[in-house]
Amino acid sequence: MVILKTEELFNQLLNLDNNWQVTSIEHDQIDLENIIINIQHIKSKIPHPTSNELLNIYDHAPVRQWRHLDIMQYKTYLRARLPRVKGDDGKVVTITPPWADKSVQYSTLFECYIINLLKATQNQTKTAHLARCGFDVVNSIMHNATTRGLARRKTNNITHLSLDEKSFKKGHHYISVLSNPQTGFILDVEEDRTVKATKKLFNKVLSTKQQEQIETISVDMWQSYLSTAEKRLPNSEIAHDRFHLVKYLNNAIDKVRRKEAKTQGALLKHSRYVLLKNPNNLTEKQQLKFASIAQANLEVSKAWRVRENFKSMFNPAQTPEEALFLFDAWSTASLKLKIGAISNVVEMFCRHFKGVVYALANRFSNAMAERLNGKIQILKSIGRGYRTFDNFRSAILFFYGGLDVCPLKKR
Repeated sequence: MVILKTEELFNQLLNLDNNWQVTSIEHDQIDLENIIINIQHIKSKIPHPTSNELLNIYDHAPVRQWRHLDIMQYKTYLRARLPRVKGDDGKVVTITPPWADKSVQYSTLFECYIINLLKATQNQTKTAHLARCGFDVVNSIMHNATTRGLARRKTNNITHLSLDEKSFKKGHHYISVLSNPQTGFILDVEEDRTVKATKKLFNKVLSTKQQEQIETISVDMWQSYLSTAEKRLPNSEIAHDRFHLVKYLNNAIDKVRRKEAKTQGALLKHSRYVLLKNPNNLTEKQQLKFASIAQANLEVSKAWRVRENFKSMFNPAQTPEEALFLFDAWSTASLKLKIGAISNVVEMFCRHFKGVVYALANRFSNAMAERLNGKIQILKSIGRGYRTFDNFRSAILFFYGGLDVCPLKKR
């Protein structure tokens, strides 16, 4: 066993090269919770940060401190005066230290620690409390990590997209969420759901050439999404989202139920979830209730059958031509029932028949996007809402973007 002096020990712990040296360890007499490690550059020359030319040190910048990993119960700070060099252009440049990125007030190891804490808590305030640092430090690390991850991400192989909306604040305030159904990760988000916002979202994620490579996009019938997808993704097939298609029919069933409940009150009382739930998930009591409604042959029973018949047509093994044949038969039969709410939905499906038919024959859907929306909602709840879109976007991409956010290179 080799016994090291304190300064030698910290030289090794900080993994400093022979250009730097720990000169002393201080216990802050003002803030007794703090330990300060003083570091000094000991060589007379240093490489220029851009040209890498070995130059004489011009002078030293004022003293700076960086928050580092704690030592026992003490907060630990690194303190140094960084050397500066004067390049051929006459500009004086400050050298970036090996323990931190440029223009930040924390070390790279501390940044990694905060990133891991954030992933565990999904809460910036709680992370700041556990790390005994300011909220602004945690927020800055999350933003920088997200930016780093986006710069590293590759989007060359993306061929399928999902586009969905998510409420941001109270009222009609939405964000648009673009995700990759093949990986289950969010690609990016944009404030609002207008044509302008959707176009900006596509352009942020994909180049013009990459947009031409998209084969499929799963989206609901929001017109801004449809028109922008048609223009920006010229070679893609638009498949309307299965979840939203069934949701339209669910809403129609509920309208029929509420209307009939005025004359069939006893039979349809407490029947909403009996009619909307998956039949396989009904309890024994709900199954009995459903059987009595079905035997009565009410309009709501017929509306329920329309939805179930529609769901039975989803088959990724069939061709679009086969799906179109089934859709034509289903829509014709459904319209003959002359149930107002159902007819409105069927007619809407007919106006967008290409997207509906492609959804019937396509294995991709917004199911993953809906799960991501659920995770975003949990994120909002844990964080008790986000005041600004930028903070909300960084949090969403940090946690659900599948990004490589660690500042240290993987070995």
